[in-house]
Amino acid sequence: MQTGGQTMSSLPAGLEQPITAFIRSLIGAGYSPRTVKASAVDLRQFAIFLHERGVEEIVDISRADVMAFAAALSDPGPVGTRSYARSTIGRKLSMVRSLLRFCEENGLLQSSPGEGVSSPKMPRRLPQVLTPDQVAQFLEAINGSKPLDLRDRALFELIYSSGLRCQEVLDLKLRDVSFDSCEVRALGKGRKVRVVPVGAIALGALERYLKEGRVRLAKGSTDEGHVFLSRTGRRLSSSDVQRRLARYLAVAGAPSGTSPHTLRHSFATHLLEGGADLRAIQELLGHSSLRTTQVYAHVSAAHLRKTYRHAHPRA
Repeated sequence: MQTGGQTMSSLPAGLEQPITAFIRSLIGAGYSPRTVKASAVDLRQFAIFLHERGVEEIVDISRADVMAFAAALSDPGPVGTRSYARSTIGRKLSMVRSLLRFCEENGLLQSSPGEGVSSPKMPRRLPQVLTPDQVAQFLEAINGSKPLDLRDRALFELIYSSGLRCQEVLDLKLRDVSFDSCEVRALGKGRKVRVVPVGAIALGALERYLKEGRVRLAKGSTDEGHVFLSRTGRRLSSSDVQRRLARYLAVAGAPSGTSPHTLRHSFATHLLEGGADLRAIQELLGHSSLRTTQVYAHVSAAHLRKTYRHAHPRA
């Protein structure tokens, strides 16, 4: 999809002002800077598209305009360019619908022309998982005794042992870890807190890191008690984790595309294959909906089919 080079300020006030008001409402509602920025980019693209179609007022937007925008997002455009992924198109259309709903609620539109314009259906994509042997091979590749090695082993052991998101691990503070009850207190999406168990191996790796690794990383640090610290004593970042992960993947020979979230997916899949109840897995993962967790049932079924085909003499 090609759009002109207009900035928001060069667009008609009838489009610019409602979008600016909507973006301010997102800021006021506490949305993250990243979400606000992405929303502004998506809506600027929509406004430029409308302007090129001769639409200069929010009240003049029709359902046909919204549908044409959806079609344009799917258009590969000139040779050498690519159409947007369905997930990206879905996000952009969702933001357009939110803008138009906001305008309706604030009396700028009698009804939203975006209602009924659906996002493209997403194909079911099963999450990548490692086998238990692959997980063990990956974790055992982190076998150094330097502070960063001890930290990394504890971090990845914890993600796999407890099914934590990478950000949840990075947000952990010392007060969130209980060695007595073998649990950690995780702050998940939507600021929801959950307590999850930690296995003996991960707990041992964590204890060793705290005693032998973190004490050295924390020297002179002003960090407010985060468990996982960088080499400079600051809170570890997700980009730091990705860099360290790439290093160990090369050593362990893990499949390409393996990420910290792959360990979380593997945690859930291995629990399900071991007989765990889907609702228990939902609680452990911190999913608000069981539908989100049900994808692991499909992963497990795919694993069973693959095992059957390889193992049964007449498969």
